[in-house]
Amino acid sequence: MRKRHIVGAVLAALAVPLTLALPAQSHGYITTPPSRAALCAAGTVTGCGEIQWEPQSVEGPKGFPARGPADGAICAGGNSRFAELDAPRGGNWPSTAVTAGQQLTFTWKFTARHATTNFKYYLTKAGYNAAQPVTRASLELTPFLTVPYNGTQIPSTVSHKAVLPGGRTGHQVVVAVWEIADTGNAFYSCTDVRF
Repeated sequence: MRKRHIVGAVLAALAVPLTLALPAQSHGYITTPPSRAALCAAGTVTGCGEIQWEPQSVEGPKGFPARGPADGAICAGGNSRFAELDAPRGGNWPSTAVTAGQQLTFTWKFTARHATTNFKYYLTKAGYNAAQPVTRASLELTPFLTVPYNGTQIPSTVSHKAVLPGGRTGHQVVVAVWEIADTGNAFYSCTDVRF
Protein backbone atom coordinates (compact mmCIF):
# COMPACT_ATOMS: atom_id res chain seq x y z
CA MET A 1 0.00 0.00 0.00
CA ARG A 2 2.76 2.43 0.93
CA LYS A 3 4.52 1.78 -2.41
CA ARG A 4 1.38 2.91 -4.31
CA HIS A 5 1.25 6.17 -2.33
CA ILE A 6 4.90 6.89 -3.08
CA VAL A 7 4.44 6.18 -6.81
CA GLY A 8 1.32 8.38 -6.85
CA ALA A 9 3.13 11.22 -5.10
CA VAL A 10 6.06 11.01 -7.54
CA LEU A 11 3.75 11.06 -10.57
CA ALA A 12 1.83 14.03 -9.18
CA ALA A 13 5.07 15.89 -8.48
CA LEU A 14 6.22 15.30 -12.07
CA ALA A 15 2.87 16.29 -13.61
CA VAL A 16 2.74 19.79 -12.11
CA PRO A 17 6.00 21.10 -13.67
CA LEU A 18 5.15 19.52 -17.03
CA THR A 19 1.72 21.14 -17.01
CA LEU A 20 3.17 24.54 -16.17
CA ALA A 21 5.90 24.25 -18.84
CA LEU A 22 3.47 23.64 -21.71
CA PRO A 23 2.08 26.70 -23.50
CA ALA A 24 -1.64 27.30 -23.48
CA GLN A 25 -3.21 25.47 -26.38
CA SER A 26 -5.71 28.06 -27.42
CA HIS A 27 -6.78 30.58 -29.91
CA GLY A 28 -5.11 31.66 -33.20
CA TYR A 29 -2.87 33.88 -35.31
CA ILE A 30 -2.07 34.74 -38.95
CA THR A 31 0.52 32.45 -40.52
CA THR A 32 0.42 33.78 -44.10
CA PRO A 33 1.60 36.38 -44.88
CA PRO A 34 3.57 35.94 -41.68
CA SER A 35 2.35 37.99 -38.75
CA ARG A 36 4.77 39.32 -36.15
CA ALA A 37 3.76 36.44 -33.84
CA ALA A 38 4.42 33.89 -36.63
CA LEU A 39 7.82 35.43 -37.37
CA CYS A 40 8.74 35.14 -33.68
CA ALA A 41 7.45 31.55 -33.43
CA ALA A 42 9.48 30.54 -36.49
CA GLY A 43 12.65 32.13 -35.10
CA THR A 44 12.85 34.51 -38.08
CA VAL A 45 12.79 37.37 -35.55
CA THR A 46 14.60 36.88 -32.24
CA GLY A 47 14.30 38.62 -28.89
CA CYS A 48 10.54 38.07 -28.87
CA GLY A 49 10.06 36.86 -25.32
CA GLU A 50 7.13 34.58 -24.52
CA ILE A 51 5.30 35.08 -27.83
CA GLN A 52 7.77 32.72 -29.53
CA TRP A 53 6.10 29.86 -27.62
CA GLU A 54 2.54 31.21 -27.69
CA PRO A 55 1.90 32.93 -31.05
CA GLN A 56 -1.77 31.98 -30.77
CA SER A 57 -2.31 33.81 -27.47
CA VAL A 58 -2.51 37.50 -28.41
CA GLU A 59 -5.87 38.03 -26.74
CA GLY A 60 -7.30 41.33 -25.59
CA PRO A 61 -10.60 43.14 -25.11
CA LYS A 62 -12.93 43.19 -28.09
CA GLY A 63 -14.69 46.21 -29.56
CA PHE A 64 -11.75 47.63 -31.54
CA PRO A 65 -11.31 50.47 -32.43
CA ALA A 66 -13.80 52.08 -29.99
CA ARG A 67 -12.52 49.82 -27.19
CA GLY A 68 -9.80 47.21 -26.99
CA PRO A 69 -6.06 47.55 -26.40
CA ALA A 70 -4.50 50.93 -25.71
CA ASP A 71 -2.64 52.80 -28.43
CA GLY A 72 0.91 51.52 -28.74
CA ALA A 73 -0.16 48.11 -27.37
CA ILE A 74 -2.46 47.06 -30.22
CA CYS A 75 -0.21 44.39 -31.80
CA ALA A 76 0.10 42.66 -28.40
CA GLY A 77 -3.63 42.93 -27.75
CA GLY A 78 -2.83 45.05 -24.71
CA ASN A 79 -1.07 42.06 -23.14
CA SER A 80 2.22 43.16 -21.53
CA ARG A 81 3.54 39.57 -21.75
CA PHE A 82 3.79 40.09 -25.51
CA ALA A 83 4.96 43.71 -25.59
CA GLU A 84 7.75 42.77 -28.03
CA LEU A 85 5.06 42.68 -30.76
CA ASP A 86 4.51 46.42 -30.29
CA ALA A 87 8.19 47.36 -30.42
CA PRO A 88 8.73 48.95 -33.86
CA ARG A 89 12.32 47.58 -34.05
CA GLY A 90 13.38 50.75 -35.86
CA GLY A 91 10.91 49.95 -38.66
CA ASN A 92 12.75 46.71 -39.36
CA TRP A 93 10.08 44.06 -38.90
CA PRO A 94 10.31 41.71 -41.90
CA SER A 95 7.62 42.66 -44.39
CA THR A 96 5.80 41.05 -47.29
CA ALA A 97 6.03 42.85 -50.65
CA VAL A 98 2.60 43.94 -51.92
CA THR A 99 1.05 46.35 -54.41
CA ALA A 100 -2.07 48.50 -54.17
CA GLY A 101 -5.10 46.70 -55.57
CA GLN A 102 -3.43 43.32 -55.12
CA GLN A 103 -5.52 40.48 -53.78
CA LEU A 104 -3.78 39.11 -50.69
CA THR A 105 -4.83 35.98 -48.79
CA PHE A 106 -4.59 36.04 -45.00
CA THR A 107 -4.49 32.56 -43.45
CA TRP A 108 -5.19 32.00 -39.76
CA LYS A 109 -4.17 28.92 -37.76
CA PHE A 110 -6.34 28.11 -34.74
CA THR A 111 -5.62 25.99 -31.70
CA ALA A 112 -9.10 26.60 -30.24
CA ARG A 113 -12.11 26.91 -32.51
CA HIS A 114 -14.20 29.66 -30.93
CA ALA A 115 -17.64 30.81 -31.98
CA THR A 116 -16.83 33.88 -34.04
CA THR A 117 -18.52 37.23 -34.58
CA ASN A 118 -16.23 38.43 -37.37
CA PHE A 119 -12.73 39.17 -38.61
CA LYS A 120 -11.75 42.76 -39.40
CA TYR A 121 -8.63 44.01 -41.18
CA TYR A 122 -7.25 47.53 -40.77
CA LEU A 123 -4.32 49.20 -42.57
CA THR A 124 -2.07 52.01 -41.45
CA LYS A 125 -2.55 55.38 -43.14
CA ALA A 126 -0.44 56.87 -45.91
CA GLY A 127 2.64 58.41 -44.33
CA TYR A 128 2.77 55.87 -41.48
CA ASN A 129 6.15 55.88 -39.73
CA ALA A 130 7.17 52.23 -39.21
CA ALA A 131 9.65 53.32 -36.52
CA GLN A 132 6.65 54.19 -34.28
CA PRO A 133 4.23 51.84 -32.48
CA VAL A 134 0.82 51.29 -34.09
CA THR A 135 -1.89 53.60 -32.72
CA ARG A 136 -5.44 54.41 -33.70
CA ALA A 137 -4.19 57.71 -35.12
CA SER A 138 -1.87 55.79 -37.45
CA LEU A 139 -4.64 53.45 -38.68
CA GLU A 140 -7.53 53.86 -41.07
CA LEU A 141 -10.28 53.06 -38.56
CA THR A 142 -12.63 51.72 -41.22
CA PRO A 143 -11.59 48.13 -41.97
CA PHE A 144 -10.63 47.37 -45.56
CA LEU A 145 -12.14 43.90 -45.07
CA THR A 146 -14.81 42.60 -42.69
CA VAL A 147 -15.74 38.92 -42.76
CA PRO A 148 -18.89 38.14 -40.73
CA TYR A 149 -19.29 34.72 -39.07
CA ASN A 150 -22.45 35.42 -37.01
CA GLY A 151 -21.46 33.13 -34.12
CA THR A 152 -20.33 30.20 -36.26
CA GLN A 153 -17.53 28.06 -34.90
CA ILE A 154 -14.50 28.32 -37.19
CA PRO A 155 -12.45 25.34 -38.47
CA SER A 156 -8.76 24.78 -37.64
CA THR A 157 -7.63 27.13 -40.45
CA VAL A 158 -9.38 29.96 -42.27
CA SER A 159 -8.27 32.06 -45.24
CA HIS A 160 -9.64 35.47 -46.25
CA LYS A 161 -8.95 37.17 -49.58
CA ALA A 162 -8.65 40.93 -49.44
CA VAL A 163 -7.95 43.61 -52.04
CA LEU A 164 -5.36 45.96 -50.60
CA PRO A 165 -6.24 49.66 -50.63
CA GLY A 166 -4.25 52.13 -52.70
CA GLY A 167 -2.54 55.34 -51.72
CA ARG A 168 0.23 53.70 -49.71
CA THR A 169 3.97 53.48 -50.15
CA GLY A 170 6.67 51.86 -48.09
CA HIS A 171 6.29 49.95 -44.84
CA GLN A 172 2.70 49.59 -43.58
CA VAL A 173 1.02 47.37 -40.96
CA VAL A 174 -2.16 45.31 -41.27
CA VAL A 175 -3.94 44.90 -37.93
CA ALA A 176 -6.32 41.93 -38.03
CA VAL A 177 -8.88 41.43 -35.27
CA TRP A 178 -10.67 38.12 -34.71
CA GLU A 179 -13.71 38.90 -32.53
CA ILE A 180 -15.03 36.04 -30.42
CA ALA A 181 -18.83 35.70 -30.15
CA ASP A 182 -19.20 34.24 -26.67
CA THR A 183 -16.53 36.07 -24.64
CA GLY A 184 -15.51 39.69 -24.08
CA ASN A 185 -12.26 39.18 -26.00
CA ALA A 186 -10.74 39.25 -29.45
CA PHE A 187 -7.40 38.13 -30.88
CA TYR A 188 -5.04 40.61 -32.52
CA SER A 189 -2.52 39.89 -35.25
CA CYS A 190 -0.18 42.43 -36.91
CA THR A 191 1.38 41.74 -40.30
CA ASP A 192 3.99 44.04 -41.83
CA VAL A 193 3.76 44.73 -45.57
CA ARG A 194 5.79 46.88 -47.95
CA PHE A 195 4.12 48.66 -50.88
